Amino acid sequence: MSEQATPASAIEPWLREILRCPACRSELRDHTGPTGGPELVCTSGECGLAYRIDDGVPVLLVDEARHPA
Repeated sequence: MSEQATPASAIEPWLREILRCPACRSELRDHTGPTGGPELVCTSGECGLAYRIDDGVPVLLVDEARHPA
């Protein structure tokens, strides 16, 4: 399954650089979710949570994150 990156303009570059996974503090990478919407995915192999982006605002709530398959 190929992964597509979301447009870089979805989140301000300065903000994108400082965002980290709230569950494990690992870096986040851009990704396209299963519904085609943008999301940020944790780069940790042990965590891997995916956080949706609503109208350019990342929803970094662990309770609302999508768990890896």
